[in-house]
Amino acid sequence: MDPSLDPSMDLKVLASWLLVLGYAAAIVTLVVRGARRNKSVADYAVGTVAFSPVAVGLALAASTTSAATFIINPGLVAYFGLAAAFALCVILPVSMGVSLVVLTKGFRKYGGSVKALTLSQWVGKRFGSRAFAVFFAVLSLLLVTFIVMILVGLTKVLAASLALPEVPVLAALVAFSFGYMMFGGANSMVYTNTIQAVIMIVVAFLLLGSGAEHLVDGIGGLVDRLAAIDPNLATLYNPASPLFRDSFEVVFCTIVVGAAIACQPHIITKSLLLKEEADVNRYLVAGVAVQTLFFMVVLVGLFARLEFPDLELLGVAISPDSVVSTYLVTEFPPMVGVVVFLGLISAGMSTLEGLIQSLSVTLSNDLVANVHDAVTGRELPERFLFLLNRAVIAALAALSFGLAWWQLVDPALSVIIFAQLGVYAYFAAAFVPVLFGTFLDRVPLAAVASAAVAALVVHYGVYYTGDAWFPYYMGTAVDNPGISTALGIVAAVVVGGLISSFKALGRYRYGK
Repeated sequence: MDPSLDPSMDLKVLASWLLVLGYAAAIVTLVVRGARRNKSVADYAVGTVAFSPVAVGLALAASTTSAATFIINPGLVAYFGLAAAFALCVILPVSMGVSLVVLTKGFRKYGGSVKALTLSQWVGKRFGSRAFAVFFAVLSLLLVTFIVMILVGLTKVLAASLALPEVPVLAALVAFSFGYMMFGGANSMVYTNTIQAVIMIVVAFLLLGSGAEHLVDGIGGLVDRLAAIDPNLATLYNPASPLFRDSFEVVFCTIVVGAAIACQPHIITKSLLLKEEADVNRYLVAGVAVQTLFFMVVLVGLFARLEFPDLELLGVAISPDSVVSTYLVTEFPPMVGVVVFLGLISAGMSTLEGLIQSLSVTLSNDLVANVHDAVTGRELPERFLFLLNRAVIAALAALSFGLAWWQLVDPALSVIIFAQLGVYAYFAAAFVPVLFGTFLDRVPLAAVASAAVAALVVHYGVYYTGDAWFPYYMGTAVDNPGISTALGIVAAVVVGGLISSFKALGRYRYGK
């Protein structure tokens, strides 16, 4: 039956509109409450409230598992089957969770001692270099690609559920999200993220439960039905896919990338919101446990593939970025569908808030202020920085809208490829400075700076030139950024380790 002729669709659209308006009103209320406490960039960045470690852990889980997990990645699972599910639902969360636990305590301990607000400021103070802080502040612009991915995912879901064209929805979404983040900051973000996380928990169970009919014959039955559509969908490695062909892509690259994902500023800096060292363990337990549940949501892609075996609806192809929105409007009854719809919005907005907050503070505090101070020898007034932060958010809104419009009309397979090219480069460069800065005492600036540059050079070098000397993996129509990132991270660890070892050997030989 054509969904447009289904009378329940009108009810679903009306309920979605009411839900969006109610959600927007609730967000504005919380933002107004939090904004009253903001008097400086520091207040905006890390807040003035002593938040519960469980609340911060929920905020971590919500901002870690974004629209990528709830909206975009299930589309890849629908297209490429168990191989994608194994990488994104098993390997990635395990690697990321271990890395987060290992890095958090050391990062928070040093960050709290020097009052660091951002990752750029942390590395600058840790290695005693303003230039290094500026370098990472400039690199943080790569995170705009992640913002674009979330905007595209949310636009797809909102447009499908509200029965509106995508571009006007995108414009309204950008205006609303960036507008309220000009004022909210950490004080309101932890409240909104906590509420969003609770909604996402409910929706995660609803989405996973929606596949119950496909599991009546057990997991073996589900695998057999996938194999009947395409044998490549039912194997742990899918040689026909551009992203999950073998153990190198599915296991090795995913482990390396997963370990470095924690180095994103809106993730690793969440621990700086904790006021007491004793809160860290409860924060990590809550955050890792809930984000593990959220990562399981990508399995809905398997259910969607069984519902749309040809990846078409009414003769129209379903793109990877549209799989979840199509599944939502066709498979759920109206009242359940709008609850799921709210969860998908929450999944995107929670990470979007964290990215806008961390990126705007980084650009205003670590880029503009640092350059001004170095050139003039004078510090910018705190009030000016506070207003500058809002101007930066407005500029980011304009940039993000333009790039998101481009990705709506002309994506390369999926917007996630565009996002990975940017955000993967950032955390590949950040991994060695955070790792060495957390666990090693006497780390030379030359080691971590060279490692960061090596990560970028190898990542982009392999991605854009790898088809000439790495043709099996990089010579296809859609190249895998995970491969170039993993190789970049390995190169960074080798370069940083060698320079650190040479410097340490020199100190030893000359008694320094």
